[in-house]
Amino acid sequence: MKITYPLLLDGGLSNELEAGGCDLNHKLWSAKLLESDPEAIIQAHLAYLEAGARCIITSSYQASVPGLVSAGYDLAIAEVLILKTIELAEIAVERFMNSKSIESRPLIAASIGPYGAYLADGSEYRGDYNVSNDELREFHISRIRILEQTDADFFACETIPCFQEAVVLAEILKETNKKAWLTFSCKDEGHINDGTPICDCVQMLSDHPTIFALGINCTAPEHISGLIKAIKLKSGTKKIVVYPNSGEVYDANTKTWANCSDPDSFVALAKEWIALGADIIGGCCRIGPGHIKGISNELIERN
Repeated sequence: MKITYPLLLDGGLSNELEAGGCDLNHKLWSAKLLESDPEAIIQAHLAYLEAGARCIITSSYQASVPGLVSAGYDLAIAEVLILKTIELAEIAVERFMNSKSIESRPLIAASIGPYGAYLADGSEYRGDYNVSNDELREFHISRIRILEQTDADFFACETIPCFQEAVVLAEILKETNKKAWLTFSCKDEGHINDGTPICDCVQMLSDHPTIFALGINCTAPEHISGLIKAIKLKSGTKKIVVYPNSGEVYDANTKTWANCSDPDSFVALAKEWIALGADIIGGCCRIGPGHIKGISNELIERN
């Protein structure tokens, strides 16, 4: 797998689905469309590819085995739906490749969302799970083993809010045959959401054999520059990946967002992050194709 850096990621899948008229007010969030409207997921992926993304992240963030089972699916169907997240991304890439003349095939990152996403109570932004390492391992390993069978290029272990979960994922990833990145959700320029210093998290993973990149996602843009500097101190030879949210505030109770995002400001910040050493860059919640297109244009101008 050859990667050209800086690698441009996509933006938030859920906001693009909502922009297309999808109702995601459901415990499974975007994963509920895997059965009811898979074409909407393909179209969302395509929107980001057409905007310039050269790596798309699958719709498996909320599609965990326990989550799907708790929503009423049996184990066999849960596995089929998780595998479908890769299939839909592959269809989007094929359609894009058939319509465009580009040198290299866009990559697919298989999303591994945090335990808090399964809880659907906003705890992925706090990290206060109160569960054992064994419970976390059981939760994560079932989905990872399914996605490991696919042709996804690597895992995207993302929005990790607590040190405990990072330790558990690190152990599982030592047993896999795919490379991975691991990104934390952070509350300020120096700490992940459970209060652990980001430097401690990065140092723990700096010599991990299958994790090729470390970084931050679903974090306010104003914290990213400071976090990149902190990560570089302890990350060794790992690539640095950042895909923050828009900085808008999400209310987990009302399931609504406050404030708004300016694509031009986001692009200006992205230029700063690349200058500071970010190798993989994109967006998370409320970052759309317009933001990604702006970064793509900037990267084209640089080259």
